[in-house]
Amino acid sequence: MLITFLSDFGTADYYAGAMKGAALAVAPGAQVVDLTHDIPPHDIEAGAFALAAAFEAFPRGTVHVAVVDPGVGSERRGLLVEASGHLFVGPDNGLFGHVYERADGLRVFRLTDQPHARPPASATFHGRDVFAPAAGALARGVKPEDLGEEIQDFVRLAFARPERRPDGSLEAAVIHTDRFGNLVTNVTPRDISPDALAAGRARLVVGPHEVRNFRRFYADERGGGGPAEPFAIWGSAGFLEISLNQASAARALGARRGQKITVTVKT
Repeated sequence: MLITFLSDFGTADYYAGAMKGAALAVAPGAQVVDLTHDIPPHDIEAGAFALAAAFEAFPRGTVHVAVVDPGVGSERRGLLVEASGHLFVGPDNGLFGHVYERADGLRVFRLTDQPHARPPASATFHGRDVFAPAAGALARGVKPEDLGEEIQDFVRLAFARPERRPDGSLEAAVIHTDRFGNLVTNVTPRDISPDALAAGRARLVVGPHEVRNFRRFYADERGGGGPAEPFAIWGSAGFLEISLNQASAARALGARRGQKITVTVKT
């Protein structure tokens, strides 16, 4: 039994520890792992990217608790998600948006039956009182359908997928900027052929800048371009990134999350 935790709680307060304790109260034998608790406060998009980038590193059957929840206590729903052999618990606010796009075997349940919730559930801490106990129950083998009803109208995430234009180009976007200044886009190999990139047939336009070079790894000098020229690269999370070797592409291109990118491929 393995349960991971992701939140914007930080580690200075008791929140992250209390969440893990609530899960262990239901599943005492579970192993708990922190993905991160340093998501910027209330930043659903940052949490969605971190979760999607990390969850596939864990074995199938892992339960992932994700809590970036500015709507806690409101009418927003709690969710149980089954996808790619993993289980996810958290709020219905787009936090699982990238998981929805990447996963297979997707089923989403509204959390309605909460026999393991801590009574009385705090209106300000569903991570501890609702989501963590539900995760403990799932880790013990309780089925999602025993805790909720399957739904189709769950909240999607803006920019989770690029849009295909009539001319065949993609309107993509930056969805994450890491601490090295790499610009992570929402483009995956499902959207553009890796062979087209490797053959130099793709062009990325970022504001007034064009990116024409592709590298297999950051120091790949055969990828073309000089040391000060940005290049495209498939990042470890499976998304297409725009990078500079040992420098910040975000700073060089003046780009940040939400920046639109046009991707065209010569046929």
